[in-house]
Amino acid sequence: MRLRTAARPRARACAVAALTAAALLATGQPANAAPRADTADPMNRAFAEAAQEYGVPRDLLAAVGYGESRLNGHGGKPSQANGYGVMHLASNPANRSLEKAAELTGESAARLRRDTTANILGGAAVLRDHADALGLDAAERRDVNAWYPAVARYSAADGPAAALYADAVFTFLAEGVSATVAGGEEVLVPSRPVAPEKGEASASDVYAESEDYPSARWVPAYSGNYVVDRKAAVDKVVIHTTQGSYAGSISWYQNPSSKVSAHYTIRSSDGEVTQSVREKDTAWHAGSVNSSSVGIEHEGYVDDPAWYTEAMYRSSAALTKHLAARYAIPKDRAHIIGHSEAPGATHTDPGPNWDWNHYMQLVDGDPGNGGDGLTFPVYTTQQSGSSGPQVAAVQTLLTAQKYNPGEVDGVFGPTTKSAVEAFQRARSLDADGMVGPKTWTALLSAGTTPLLKQGSSGDAVNRLQRALTAALGRTVGVDGSFGPTTDAAVRTYQTARGLGVDGQVGPATWTSLQNGK
Repeated sequence: MRLRTAARPRARACAVAALTAAALLATGQPANAAPRADTADPMNRAFAEAAQEYGVPRDLLAAVGYGESRLNGHGGKPSQANGYGVMHLASNPANRSLEKAAELTGESAARLRRDTTANILGGAAVLRDHADALGLDAAERRDVNAWYPAVARYSAADGPAAALYADAVFTFLAEGVSATVAGGEEVLVPSRPVAPEKGEASASDVYAESEDYPSARWVPAYSGNYVVDRKAAVDKVVIHTTQGSYAGSISWYQNPSSKVSAHYTIRSSDGEVTQSVREKDTAWHAGSVNSSSVGIEHEGYVDDPAWYTEAMYRSSAALTKHLAARYAIPKDRAHIIGHSEAPGATHTDPGPNWDWNHYMQLVDGDPGNGGDGLTFPVYTTQQSGSSGPQVAAVQTLLTAQKYNPGEVDGVFGPTTKSAVEAFQRARSLDADGMVGPKTWTALLSAGTTPLLKQGSSGDAVNRLQRALTAALGRTVGVDGSFGPTTDAAVRTYQTARGLGVDGQVGPATWTSLQNGK
């Protein structure tokens, strides 16, 4: 196999292009598998040229790219496994495909990360390298079915995770792909009969059934990426987005260097579910709430709504309903939360493209947050780039106080930041544009200041209970009724702030809350 080097004249690409139509036929692909290589469509051209350069069937190469990224390079930003581009060339301790692609093609790692044409070429080079290592000869390389073991190796996984990966690619080949990519270009993979030569990696050998959720497959995470048993009762479900592919994410849980895992992962195309950590054990998925939650990852990327399919929503909702019944979890947005809503979270998933209303309807739950859009079990820091229902709550509260955050859309943009800064200055808070505990406390308590004590009720008590939740960093039930629990929370707050401890919320306590103390 010839190596492609950065120094090789680019004029050679024209010669490659001129040969592509014949090459596609020579590799056993349908005549309509790709447009001519001199097409103006850059991604189609990249797949055609890479297929010719490295002797990889064009449709197989496109199906691998589609499975990895839905043919979206995400501007060179890495996945959770530090993989890049359409072909997800990775650089992590278990998968060095980025470095391998650089070695094989002569392209720089920087260009392979950012440039789609180079990235596709690199993916083809790595696939061919796996085929050579497996001993595939020229005739076998022309048969797409012979590539199954090479595709499994491309996943950098072992056993069931590798089989999941290769099975997904061959499903795309069987069903066909039609994807519209940047610039309106359409990339097609025609459907065709497939009979992959799996060898020892047959489904009956590698897949086991989940003991916790029988409709799920069981592909366990590495034992060092979760903790056996729990320190708290399960009382919530956390919704995630993988920032990577289904099989790739399951493989990442098996990587000793990842230090992450999830109980369940759900595939975009058909809603298939795989369990990787038993529910009785603590997966590492959402920091501070790991011990008290079950984590469900959803294949895809936060910035691409195409991954959130109806099959995925329905499969995930069925799993969440099952978990809610098993653990008596209330089916509301205080107990079914996004990763971004977990205390101390630095992640933004599942992001603004996740349809919470639809999901909660499928769960047969309350699509709001306690029915008011303002009540959460915890209030997490919101800042530029954040998204979701807590951002919408910030925007609603700012609007009520006559600060203009822009549209209440759950997206923390420049207008929302400016409104937060103005509110902070008015309350003598650090005007950093971030909504942390102090700003949350001030926002949630803003309004009238009636004397409150045991026996009080109404909206002012709701505001007090939310503000205490933010100020104390623990959930104070929001029910609009000032009972013994609220009294205890008020006394704790008064003690911590050096106020008179009487359990009543008068001028001094209201002032402290509304100043974010």
